[in-house]
Amino acid sequence: MLLCGLGLYGLSSGLILQAGLGVDPWDVLHQGLARTFRGQVGTWAILASVAVLLLWLPLRARFGVGTLANAVLVGLCINLTVWLVPATHSLALQAFLLVTGVLLNAFATGLYIGAGFGPGPRDGLTTAVAARGHSIRFVRTVIEITVLVVGWLLGGSVGIGTLLYAATIGPLTHITIPLLRPGVPVTPPAGDRR
Repeated sequence: MLLCGLGLYGLSSGLILQAGLGVDPWDVLHQGLARTFRGQVGTWAILASVAVLLLWLPLRARFGVGTLANAVLVGLCINLTVWLVPATHSLALQAFLLVTGVLLNAFATGLYIGAGFGPGPRDGLTTAVAARGHSIRFVRTVIEITVLVVGWLLGGSVGIGTLLYAATIGPLTHITIPLLRPGVPVTPPAGDRR
């Protein structure tokens, strides 16, 4: 589940990138770094993951094998997808890549989180900061807006894809994460529904 989830997550990010209609906030940052300093978006995703993991140190956050695998495999799969899937300028194909990427991203998130081998670098940073007395919603929003703005200033793509991702990824992962957790019931047992 972990390896499949991380591979599909990288694939989904690559599809969204190749759609060319705007990407999720973290990939806006990775794309902006790649455009400003050269290199591949996936490589910058790996480097950003390492930088985020360094922020875990003063927070004393715990990581697992899934955390380290996430830091490397997602970026490698982004690079592979961008290499294999050509960018398109047909609006119908762009929309198809974008929607497929967002749906696949939600499914992949459910898989890798459901595997239970540790949070990804960015998720772990959010929960570690939130554990110091802040709401996860507030911390996640501040982090996402910060990387989005920095990425945009560096030349990353913000567009309808960014808005679609932001509006749908929460509700979609609200379905996929519990659905793909082995041994965790999706609905409460009969007689315990409140």
